[in-house]
Amino acid sequence: MTATDSAPDSTTEEAEKSIQTDSAVEQPQSCKLRWRNAGVRLRETARFLRQNPLTLIGATIVASLSLVAIVGPAIVPYDPTAQNVGPRLQSPTFAHPLGTDALGRDVLTRLVHGARYSLGIAVLVTGIRVVLGTTVGLVAGYTGGWIDEGLMRLVDIQLAFPGLVLALVVAGILGPSLRNVMIALAVVGWATYARVVRGTVLSVKEREYVAAGRLFGTPRWRIIRRHLLPSVVNPVLVLATLNLGTVVLATAGLSFIGLGAQPPTPEWGTMLAGGRHYLRTAWWLVNAPGVAIVLTVLGFNLLGDGLRDALDPHLQTRVEEV
Repeated sequence: MTATDSAPDSTTEEAEKSIQTDSAVEQPQSCKLRWRNAGVRLRETARFLRQNPLTLIGATIVASLSLVAIVGPAIVPYDPTAQNVGPRLQSPTFAHPLGTDALGRDVLTRLVHGARYSLGIAVLVTGIRVVLGTTVGLVAGYTGGWIDEGLMRLVDIQLAFPGLVLALVVAGILGPSLRNVMIALAVVGWATYARVVRGTVLSVKEREYVAAGRLFGTPRWRIIRRHLLPSVVNPVLVLATLNLGTVVLATAGLSFIGLGAQPPTPEWGTMLAGGRHYLRTAWWLVNAPGVAIVLTVLGFNLLGDGLRDALDPHLQTRVEEV
């Protein structure tokens, strides 16, 4: 071998070493850049939320209700289930700001404890929906083939039935209890997340950086964790925020007709059912939980709409162009 033949080989080896060194240096830099970009997007989202008054109202309502659900039961002075026939059906007073019910129980105390039940159930049910739907959507979208077809047909079957009607059937079969209502609502609500996540994955997996990862033999779990999961966070977050209010309303509705929480549990739907017989004589029994449900659903809807606008990439592009 001549000197001229060995020179290109040594040059090639040096170039390969240089590329490996550069990639090793760029990898932590890319991670830092990714975290920096995430921080910038978070600050931009916070600024957008501050500039949107309706979103601020929704966030304030949700934050206030969450604070009441966490701290309120430890502050209220009465037992939500203890009966006291003395001050029964008492109108609002200083001692009982929202009056008392037919069994002498303080309505404000029951309303505060009911916030913990309603919000806790909404968070738990929505969490189950997110985990199940996101898993199905990721597997179907990234794997494709007969797995995708089979999972999507299952999603289509689930979406063919109205959600509340299907939850009513499931809760009726399982029997009246708060746990069964949670199971029914979790079972019927995951398909929407699966369809949204699958659509996002089908779009993202065809991009160059995902194709490059597959070309270099990157494991599937790593591609899903590093490239696909971050892409589905925004739509899933918006959908989950909007679904929280829907779950609160559905839980109250099923409890109102006797399939959810059973007396004396201080759940808002149960309180509505117990107070409907006293609409003329004790209006506060229905108005208090009714207003609480309306405010909760309104707060989550306003917050979800604001998050959708703030996390919309097309909206962010228009803002950057301006």
